[in-house]
Amino acid sequence: DIGDIVRGKDLYLGNTYESAQRDKLRKEFERNVRENTLLKVTKWELWRGSKKNRTKILIIIMNLEKNWWTVNRATVWKALTCDVPEGMFTILENMFDGAKLTLMIMPCANGDVPTYFDYVPQYLR
Repeated sequence: DIGDIVRGKDLYLGNTYESAQRDKLRKEFERNVRENTLLKVTKWELWRGSKKNRTKILIIIMNLEKNWWTVNRATVWKALTCDVPEGMFTILENMFDGAKLTLMIMPCANGDVPTYFDYVPQYLR
């Protein structure tokens, strides 16, 4: 699910290239947080302190990620759906009978973000 990938909550962790990219993105995000917020600490300052301080700083960074997603959810959804006009149809091949085609109205084609997907585990979607 693309929403899980954007939030960094994807269940599939077996691809080493993906893990390397995820680590690279996390480092880039942390660098941006340090440069663009009041949380201006170097790596040395982050890890030099006590374990309690490190935990607090990491919790702040994780909360910033959650807050970023909350603020930018509609923009990300708009980018993912490419501003599909309302009423547009997508032709999907029926999984059980390849000869039949099913017409399905695009969910959320009007731009509304399906927030109920955030709380449903990926394997149930």
